[in-house]
Amino acid sequence: MKKVEINREYCKCCGICIEVCPVNVLSVSKEFNTSGVHPVELIGDCIACGKCYLMCPDFAIEVKEND
Repeated sequence: MKKVEINREYCKCCGICIEVCPVNVLSVSKEFNTSGVHPVELIGDCIACGKCYLMCPDFAIEVKEND
């Protein structure tokens, strides 16, 4: 099984990942990262399709094997 991880510090909240997510489980966080940006966060059951990973221009998203 795979899982998606978001690096909050790399995220610039461009919103591309939110737009391409087929199950709408990505949202803008209410908290800031150290750059003063509201990064994207997972808010539901992700299917780990990898579309967000492929589209992220900042390499803030990874799809990893779940341990």
